[in-house]
Amino acid sequence: MADDLPYLARGAKPVATDSTVLVSNSDYLNEPRLRDWLATAYLRKSGKDSPTTLDAHRLYGILADIFDVPRIEALFTAERKRWPELDAWFEEGFSSNFTVDELLANPEGSLGHTFGRYLRDNGFEIDIVPRFVPRNQFEYFSLRSGQTHDLEHIVCGGGFDIIGELVPYFARLSNLPRFLDPELVGLINAGQLLGALRLVSRTGLHYPAAFPTALKAVRCGMDVGERSGPYWMAKYEDVFHLPLQEARATLGIVGAVDLDSREASRLWPEYS
Repeated sequence: MADDLPYLARGAKPVATDSTVLVSNSDYLNEPRLRDWLATAYLRKSGKDSPTTLDAHRLYGILADIFDVPRIEALFTAERKRWPELDAWFEEGFSSNFTVDELLANPEGSLGHTFGRYLRDNGFEIDIVPRFVPRNQFEYFSLRSGQTHDLEHIVCGGGFDIIGELVPYFARLSNLPRFLDPELVGLINAGQLLGALRLVSRTGLHYPAAFPTALKAVRCGMDVGERSGPYWMAKYEDVFHLPLQEARATLGIVGAVDLDSREASRLWPEYS
């Protein structure tokens, strides 16, 4: 009898199927590579043998085969008709092409110089995602998201370490829903959502001493996302010469607090 079932187990209804393989009404759950990725990325410990950045690279390779691009394109097209600024952003199709030397030519303390020093001092490359010519709106959105990610670390207040990564993640997760159609956001934010929560999960499970700082980073990111304008459409080249606080104000960034998460991130073996 239902009364004999534990309270939390009531209401389940077995579903009959003729399928001989695992199947659900979720495209994400139906992808075996994503199931394996989730189990691994959310539950594993960190280590130098498998960099955390590799998680994201693998995730987006999997999601590329799941994304409903025709639906995303239809929703972006509808949003452009509703929102002139978004239409102009797509119409211009601006893509960054600056160099490290050009960044370092900006005044010390400026956004551009700060970013250039980070790249030069760590031997990093500008392009997280190799530059390409977008074939549709979603590819352009993805290209610009990759080009501006490191800059979002700086303007949103997240350090260039694993816990600091949560700041730009949660800034985007809380900013996009304020401006775009919910269905569209659900589709284009899948990588951000899964990528962000793996860091929360692994910190809480394996590096609990760093967990309070991780939660603070989540809160810092959400504060920026909930209070700022649609900074993901920004052309950062226009403010590279400005001091950081002025650059933030010009970009419409509100509520950014420069979070120092370096000590917490060193509790992750990969970053120790």
